[in-house]
Amino acid sequence: MFKIKKKTERQKPPVLYNVIEDYSEFDAPGNVTACATTLPEDPAIHAKVLSESYDIPLERMMNLLTEGGVYVYPNVEGLLTRGLFACVTKETSGGPKQTFVLDVMQFADTELLARSRSIPLLDAAWEVFRRTLPPELKDKLDQKNLGLDYRTLDRAVAKGGDIKYIDFRKDWSPHFKRLCIMPDGRLVETGGLEEFSRLHGITTAQAKLLVEQGGTLDVGDEVLACQIINGQPAVARFSANNYNKAKELVASKRVHLMDALSEVAYADPAMMRGLIRKELSGAP
Repeated sequence: MFKIKKKTERQKPPVLYNVIEDYSEFDAPGNVTACATTLPEDPAIHAKVLSESYDIPLERMMNLLTEGGVYVYPNVEGLLTRGLFACVTKETSGGPKQTFVLDVMQFADTELLARSRSIPLLDAAWEVFRRTLPPELKDKLDQKNLGLDYRTLDRAVAKGGDIKYIDFRKDWSPHFKRLCIMPDGRLVETGGLEEFSRLHGITTAQAKLLVEQGGTLDVGDEVLACQIINGQPAVARFSANNYNKAKELVASKRVHLMDALSEVAYADPAMMRGLIRKELSGAP
């Protein structure tokens, strides 16, 4: 007698952010990436990712995300090499929950401010952090939902309602996976700019420019194409054959190269399978 095995459903990876605004080109220490979500917070997943990213015990991170507060990094052989991690709740920020890190110099300013004004360390950290941010981001933080125009957002983002939390990140954690559709339709996942650049044989600077600004990048006879959707990059790599087809469409139809590449992708059965899988997975 044969047993029929039930097909197990493939679990979708958790979506931590659906709104990302990059300010990493700004002068340090205000060079951050504002990663936010309109989705309901999953405290366990949120804490796990931040705990691993910032080397903070998971239980402590759970408390920080629940109650707010600061985690001061311990000395290493008597030297302070890292500043602090902070979580500001809605009551303190006047907006969504917000997390951020301060470097050693910012931490020194925070301690000085806290002592001089006799205010809690968290309040001082919040003031020091805000002080260094790019003017554009400061203005957006004073507006509801970062001043986003919900009429222009993707429906999946807009229907979530208000932003629930913002993580001001200085890194691209391995948890932030990006899917690239390859010429044969495979979906290849990378977890940061360095891994992405190694996959495609390009420099980190080229990768950074591509995923931040969109556009195309020749890679030998092939081409990488990136569209920015809701502030997030969607990347596909085209074979030399498909790249030539797209260039022919540009010449014959006088269309933009990105439009021509999209038309070629939708006409290619292998790449279409990749597109469909990407949509089904819900990946950004």
